[in-house]
Amino acid sequence: MNPIPIRPFGARRVWAPTGAEASAFDRFAIDNQGVPQETLMECAGRSAAHVLELIFPRGEVVAFIGTGNNGGDGLVLLRTLRAWGRPVRAVLVGDGDVREDLLHSWDVPLRSDADLLATDGGEPGKAVGRADIVVDGILGTGIRGAPRSRQARAIQAINASERAVFALDTPSGVDGDTGSIKGIAVAAQVTVAFGWPKLGTLLQPGRAKVGRLIAVEIGFPPVEEGLFGAVVVTPAWAMEALPARQPATHKNEVGSLLLVAGAAGMAGAAVMAARGALRAGVGLLRVVSAPENRSILQGAVPEAVFVPGNDAEAVKEAARASSALALGPGLGDGDEACRLLMSVREVSEGLPTVLDADALNCAASGEGPTVEQWATGRPVVITPHLGEMRRLSKMGADDIERDRVSAARGLAESTGVTVLLKGLPSIVVPPAGVCRVDTVGTSDLASGGMGDVLTGVVGAFLAQGMSPSRAGALALYLTGRAAVRTEMGPALTPSDVVDEMAAVWTEKGSGETDLLLPFILFDQDAAR
Repeated sequence: MNPIPIRPFGARRVWAPTGAEASAFDRFAIDNQGVPQETLMECAGRSAAHVLELIFPRGEVVAFIGTGNNGGDGLVLLRTLRAWGRPVRAVLVGDGDVREDLLHSWDVPLRSDADLLATDGGEPGKAVGRADIVVDGILGTGIRGAPRSRQARAIQAINASERAVFALDTPSGVDGDTGSIKGIAVAAQVTVAFGWPKLGTLLQPGRAKVGRLIAVEIGFPPVEEGLFGAVVVTPAWAMEALPARQPATHKNEVGSLLLVAGAAGMAGAAVMAARGALRAGVGLLRVVSAPENRSILQGAVPEAVFVPGNDAEAVKEAARASSALALGPGLGDGDEACRLLMSVREVSEGLPTVLDADALNCAASGEGPTVEQWATGRPVVITPHLGEMRRLSKMGADDIERDRVSAARGLAESTGVTVLLKGLPSIVVPPAGVCRVDTVGTSDLASGGMGDVLTGVVGAFLAQGMSPSRAGALALYLTGRAAVRTEMGPALTPSDVVDEMAAVWTEKGSGETDLLLPFILFDQDAAR
């Protein structure tokens, strides 16, 4: 047992389908694979009941039941709990037929929301009564717009109940594709996803409504590669992806990185990126920086070879001798910095490259090589935050935030680069292939210099032969997990993250969960 539990718990491959993808796979399993819909509903409801029983072992359970499959899952959950001796009730939200056959003749009281949630502002507490746990089974993954007035009243009653809320698949009102919320959404303490966590429940603002996110296996057939557009970055995947050294090797065989960073007076950015790269296992590091930064860099990072940025021939020689590039932290975006980037590009054909900060600003301004020019003939990762993403994509901030995956995918496809869009969570989107969703980042990382460390780590992994998508996702995990291990909260600094990275390399396993059930596929704590 690690002193700091490895979270989230998860299998090596945990998919993150959109709501639309999940619904389509549902139909495929039923129509093409012969999986009975009742079987999926039975497995979903019973698995959710097991999880609820472990987390909330006592008290009456009331479930708000919608008219779709989500409501059917809720009825199976109630019947299962009733068979185990729990007091349960159902509030039926809508006028559709109720699948009473799912109750198997168990005495589960059913009441209509029309009797309990009056349109004239009736008491929401009437629907919840003395129940201790409220189950949200109103809306499933198919919601696209705001909940209708009837569903909205039920959601309001749940949120006003001040009870523990247990959501099925997605909290009602959260878009399963994007995480957006139109109108109102249930705020859950726990969400149990069927099959896999839906992409929208991993993204803000929906993630804030999900609480603890648990995915359970319910009998779906295997998923073919390429069927879903996103996958979760789990500890099990990351530990397997970390580069392993051969017993007989040397520094050049484990990667040589050229870091171009740090204008005069900005040595700190170069130091943070350099230290991150070294902790990520790069064999040899050269740092191109302003001559004024020499003494600081050589004192703070004596392992790196210093190359003065004003020595054009030395810079070119260093670039030719390297196996990957990391460009931009603290570099400045004036004419001199952009010319330096241009000269490095000209002599580094084919080298994997990560562009951050001022390298992106030079690209967006047109004064330095554009992102498309960098991507010609080489693999490239860019690491924009929201402001940089806005300048590169020419999209408004609200449009990007409304659907971050689509925005990143559009930029990746149009430029040919892999986009690591920073945020909570950060995502990694290649020009073709799956989006990787980070699961360990927290708001504690919102501190100046964290992006510099991340750039150094991405560069180190590129130098060791990783693909841009894998390098970006693994860098997010390594730095995020290091941050969690420090337990420093908002006091966290980039130096703390770098110092803790070495310990992450020694960790093993699939993460930890207190839910000792064989069908648990994923278990992630509430966002913070």
